[in-house]
Amino acid sequence: MKKKRRKAFWKDIKFKYKLTIINENTLEEVVGIRVSKLNGISVLLSVLTILFLFAAIIIAFTPLRNYLPGYMNSEIRAQVVENALRVDSLQQLVDQQNLYIMNIQDIFLGKIKTDTIQSMDSLTILRKDTLMERTQREAEFRKQYEEAEMYNLTNITATTEADGLIFYRPTRGMISSPFDADTQHYGTDIAANPGESVLATLDGTVILSTYTAETGYVIEVQHNQEFISVYKHCGSLLKKTGETVKGGEAIALVGNTGQLTTGPHLHFELWHKGRAVNPELFIVF
Repeated sequence: MKKKRRKAFWKDIKFKYKLTIINENTLEEVVGIRVSKLNGISVLLSVLTILFLFAAIIIAFTPLRNYLPGYMNSEIRAQVVENALRVDSLQQLVDQQNLYIMNIQDIFLGKIKTDTIQSMDSLTILRKDTLMERTQREAEFRKQYEEAEMYNLTNITATTEADGLIFYRPTRGMISSPFDADTQHYGTDIAANPGESVLATLDGTVILSTYTAETGYVIEVQHNQEFISVYKHCGSLLKKTGETVKGGEAIALVGNTGQLTTGPHLHFELWHKGRAVNPELFIVF
């Protein structure tokens, strides 16, 4: 019975139909085409294949590939950051110019005494200090905060050591386990989709690219100013030891390898001068 059904199926799909175009006046056959269902399926698959290849070529050889996750050029990323900083600086300049103009107007209106102006630059900050008086509650809070942070060297160290460095987020995802030195968890776990690109957080040189039983595929990169970044539990590695990488360049793929893992995620560590530091002090995840 199965053989009969198969033969009937193939006979039906290979059965050819004749498509004829006839001249209405003379009833003469103009065009006659014999087609089957198999021919129609073949033509449809061929068209879809050509369209897919055409779209892939457009994405691969045009700037559209920069919009795909993990394919953005590191130079474009750096340019985006630089443009954002320029926009911020320009916004500050515009605000200062607006304050300068408003204070000049107040001088002409007599709201600000001319003998209180010591220099032209003071006009850009005079309104900030005089427009709203500081309340007693605000002054007390500011005093308490300054006293509490007076001997806190964490933020000072973080900003000075990383001065001039632009850290890239290693992968897209949510933090499943933060950095905790007390429990000897010297990294940040980021839950991500399997196969997601793992990006180098800074420019540097790969100093380790291997597989271990506990942490699976591991890759380490040496950066400037004595920073080292570590990427564990990767699904596969894209760089070898000794290769140089750019910040934001894909160096591995997210996976679930090794014994010490609880699912697809990236264990990311950042070391500075031989000590593990909290990556969240340098990177916005």
